Amino acid sequence: MPAKSAAKKAAKPAKPAKPAKAKPNGHGAKPARRGKAPDVELADPVLFDPLTPGEVADALRTLIEDRRLAAMAKVGRYRVICTEPLVVKPPHWMAGHRLARVVAYDYSHDRAVDACVDLDAGVVAHLELERSQPMLSREEEAIATSIAMVDPRVRERLSLGESAQATMHYWGRTASDLAFARRSAAVLFGQTGGHPSLVAVVDLLDQVVTQVVPAEQW
Repeated sequence: MPAKSAAKKAAKPAKPAKPAKAKPNGHGAKPARRGKAPDVELADPVLFDPLTPGEVADALRTLIEDRRLAAMAKVGRYRVICTEPLVVKPPHWMAGHRLARVVAYDYSHDRAVDACVDLDAGVVAHLELERSQPMLSREEEAIATSIAMVDPRVRERLSLGESAQATMHYWGRTASDLAFARRSAAVLFGQTGGHPSLVAVVDLLDQVVTQVVPAEQW
């Protein structure tokens, strides 16, 4: 009997093995649940406040001290167009930092400077140097108007009661135009409330009037 019992047990088929459980994040495993996206509404509202005079000064100093702008800082021929607060959304690494955007024009290399300064870290976080022409700053508009108003060619062609109506950025349309490669402004003259009668183009680099033409030919 013991021998027969042993034979019967040996004849029974073995039970199939249970399939192995999939490892976490392995093939066939359920995808891991992602964390909840950061709530933008929880951002500090102070980050949207206008820059203080001290923050503007800090942003400009940090920008000028950047080695990539060493030539511009050494020559000193540049004009700051604007400084404004900049806020980025999470999950960007600069989210929550006090940032300043600085746009300037480098007269020494005829190029635009567009930078993001991290005021918390005291570094230039982003910098673009290109041949684009940003809008004129208020100082550039005032300089161009004052230069045009004292030019003899302009004064002799103005009628009684005519004055500067507007000053705008001018970029030459063809390569033969001096303003095509140099920072320039167009000053429009005429009667108050009337149509312009005269246009003077001012080269802001050398601060001279390069063209004086009737408005109808402009």
